[in-house]
Amino acid sequence: MATQAFENGTLHRRTESREILSQSDRVNTTSHQHTHAHARRSRSLKVPGDVIAEAKTTGDRERLSGRSSSTRHRSPTRSESQATAERPTEKDIPEHVIPESRSVSSNSASHGAVSSASSKAVWNPEVKLIESTLSSLASRIQPPPLSAHTSGFKKALDISKLPAEVQHAVIMDDLLYVLVGTEGQYIRFHERYNPAIEVERLAGPEFRLTKGLDPSLRDITKNLLKMATYHLSVEAFVEQQSKPEYGTVNHALCAAMRTIVKEYLALISAMEYRMLTDPSFTLTVFSLETMTMAKKLMELNFLIVKLSNKEVAQPEDAEDSSSDFDKIMETLRANDGNINALNGIGASTTTSSINKGADVIKILTDRLYAVAGDPPARELLTFLLRESSKPYVKMLNLWLHRGIISDPFGEFLVKEQKGIRREKIDQDYTDEYWEKRYLIRKEALPSQIADTRTCEKILLAGKFLNVVRECGGVDASSETTDAPETIDDSRLLANIDVAYAHANSYLLSLLINTHGLAERLTSLKHYFFLDQADFFTSFVEVASHELKKPAKFVSTSKLQSLLDLTLRQPGSITAVDPFKEDLSVELNEVGLTEWLMRIVSVSGLDHTDSSAIKQLSFVPTDDRANEKDNKKTYLGVQALQFDFKIPFPLSLVISRKTILRYQLLFRHLVALKHIEQLLGSSWKDQAKSIGWTKRTANKKLHTYKARASNLRAKMLVFIQQVLYFSTSEVMEPNWVSLMNSIGSIETVDALMQRHVDFLDTCLKECMLTNAKLLKIMGKLTATCRMFSSYVNGLSRTLQSVEAKLSENDEDESIVKLQTLLDQYEQNFDHHLKMLMDGLNYYAATETVVLLSLCARLEVCINS
Repeated sequence: MATQAFENGTLHRRTESREILSQSDRVNTTSHQHTHAHARRSRSLKVPGDVIAEAKTTGDRERLSGRSSSTRHRSPTRSESQATAERPTEKDIPEHVIPESRSVSSNSASHGAVSSASSKAVWNPEVKLIESTLSSLASRIQPPPLSAHTSGFKKALDISKLPAEVQHAVIMDDLLYVLVGTEGQYIRFHERYNPAIEVERLAGPEFRLTKGLDPSLRDITKNLLKMATYHLSVEAFVEQQSKPEYGTVNHALCAAMRTIVKEYLALISAMEYRMLTDPSFTLTVFSLETMTMAKKLMELNFLIVKLSNKEVAQPEDAEDSSSDFDKIMETLRANDGNINALNGIGASTTTSSINKGADVIKILTDRLYAVAGDPPARELLTFLLRESSKPYVKMLNLWLHRGIISDPFGEFLVKEQKGIRREKIDQDYTDEYWEKRYLIRKEALPSQIADTRTCEKILLAGKFLNVVRECGGVDASSETTDAPETIDDSRLLANIDVAYAHANSYLLSLLINTHGLAERLTSLKHYFFLDQADFFTSFVEVASHELKKPAKFVSTSKLQSLLDLTLRQPGSITAVDPFKEDLSVELNEVGLTEWLMRIVSVSGLDHTDSSAIKQLSFVPTDDRANEKDNKKTYLGVQALQFDFKIPFPLSLVISRKTILRYQLLFRHLVALKHIEQLLGSSWKDQAKSIGWTKRTANKKLHTYKARASNLRAKMLVFIQQVLYFSTSEVMEPNWVSLMNSIGSIETVDALMQRHVDFLDTCLKECMLTNAKLLKIMGKLTATCRMFSSYVNGLSRTLQSVEAKLSENDEDESIVKLQTLLDQYEQNFDHHLKMLMDGLNYYAATETVVLLSLCARLEVCINS
């Protein structure tokens, strides 16, 4: 027989074991107790009190636990001596109540029956503590066994033999026990119900009514028993969801459900009082009075089914898979490498199937919309939604206004990657800290803030405040006195907008005014775009001996010393630059064209997918450098590139990816300037060398010299036109546009995007993102470089050839010179024409600014 549970999960009341009375003693004792405990009830039912007593107290004597003190207040059982003294005689008991098996012999026979009954084994219940759990509302004692699993008790009287009035009384009394969770005499849990199985407890028990009950009473009782099923289901759900792993939103929901359960228990207590005091109180009235509460419990049961079963398992993304490793490393660091501290990490694989946080709010919201036409259900769900969302909105306000995540159970829409730290941000100022430290959980967002723009505002508002506070040492928290507390508050979106505007204005002012973003960008322009680059010309001159070496033999420290000396040269624009100490020299042993082709082949250098740029941002690696080691060796000037150290928080705007773009543009300009210098030195050599300047009588040799000079001049014009186009018609106009837009930008994210767009536009218009144009330009520049080296070594060859030839002689050597020159001319002209065709095509389809370069290169073709 199950024991009656106290309200709020308190201990079950232990009842004393009583001697099982014989049938005759039971009837005598019961008829006397009826006069005190059930007098009013018998009057209301208009049946003899001893009849009710016989039917009722047969079960009461055998009931192993009392009703909960919060719902039933029964008189204490008399002592055995009082029961014997006040026991009525047989004459006081109606004959139709006395069982046929009862003996009518003397008192000695009666006492013999009592002794015989007392010798049988009687179940003596004991309260046993169970293993404690982390759930604050979990039961601390073992549940009582079900009546189906116990034996040694006398069966209740056959209810079919009782009049309808008596059936009504005993069933109503049983219902009061069942509705608070305890089995009755005639209403029992179904045999297949097992409370030890959590799924069955959440679904609620089925009940089995005794046979022989009046059909009209059976129908009403079945309807009332649904309320008992829902009540036990809610109790089991509250106990389960109160465990820590279910999160604060579920905890708040359980607290709200407990409020409904308290109302339910108070209603059952009121129904019992009316049953004892109101003669007109019937099961029909009972059903009508509890109908509203039954609908509430039914709605709670529907939510329990939805919340207990997560329909779709959310896939874990790459960040989630890496977060387990981050947790392991974090735990090891915190416990000095103690491996035992890892126990429990990664063991809870069931949390992915738990509805918590935003999932719970989303389910409640969807259900609220579904029952919008049912006022009681809408009122209940609104109450549950508001109460359960309070912890979530508290986390939201803490993030929006202070930039802090307080989310121990992983419920909030913003997740923190703790493995990405800021200790080395000064040495390695990549934007990984900015982009991957905080991410949105896209798989579960509350409907109220699921809009993409709203989520972006929430993420950025807290991120701005958090990063500035952690890395800048500045607390930019905003004070709020009227923040919303629930998810359905009409001020929620306005609160997000206000927090987003505050964080943006603070960080934007910090970047532009406090840390001088415009001045830092101007300095980058001087160094990487070679604007007013007198320092670079001086640097190349003093470091020419070192830069002519193969890249792998160049001393970087020596180049850095020469660069520092050049930057401090009096009269140079860089001498007064406050950021010159942040400039450093690097050598990239991968050629510019090869490097760009790798990037373009992966992503096309699209600003929406900069993963390839990040992957190659630290090239060359040893493997990449050695890959082409045997095929091609680059000179120091071809591998030269600058790097620039950016302090936080300016590194948010001038990130590693943007520095890489600056380096690509810088190497492009340096390559053009280097070829221009080579061709210029060739012109100087031709102007000074006797082999070039001396008039020759041989017409073929004279024609050769003229053709070689013309080709060199054509190449020089080509290089100069491309260099001028890249600097004056691409970089400078886009730079002016960027600086003009900084003053009108309202958000930090827009500023970051505008800076990246500026660099991507420069790369695109300089033909560094188009694979076809890039290959053609690479071949043209290689031809110019090779021809310059070839021309520089012709002076002595021409003198020796001229000495051998007469006016009309034709030597084999002159034929070889002409053949080689023909190859250079054909190669250059062919690729120049291909470049012109490509420029015209892409100017019409992609970048119209390329038409200007086409017009300039017409000079080379026509010359």
